[in-house]
Amino acid sequence: MAIETRISASEVAILSRLVQPDNGTLSPAAARAWLKIDFDDEDRARMHELAQKAQAGKLSKRDKVELESYRRVGCLLDMMHSKSRCSLKKRRTPA
Repeated sequence: MAIETRISASEVAILSRLVQPDNGTLSPAAARAWLKIDFDDEDRARMHELAQKAQAGKLSKRDKVELESYRRVGCLLDMMHSKSRCSLKKRRTPA
């Protein structure tokens, strides 16, 4: 079985419908909590390393899967951060 190594447009669309990033329905506490969630320095360094390998065309199959996992999680995190900012703006509550 082949491993899919791209975030498909349909996956992004499904996530977007599920999360509704432009719908500010989170409570201020929940929004602030989501905005605190982020990659740590170790993960950022690993993502940078994988991106450099990708640019050089030197990603192994394992690296491709790992990089795609970071992309998928990053996409979800971006949507939740967007929803959180929208929620706080809607309630005019500072982050």
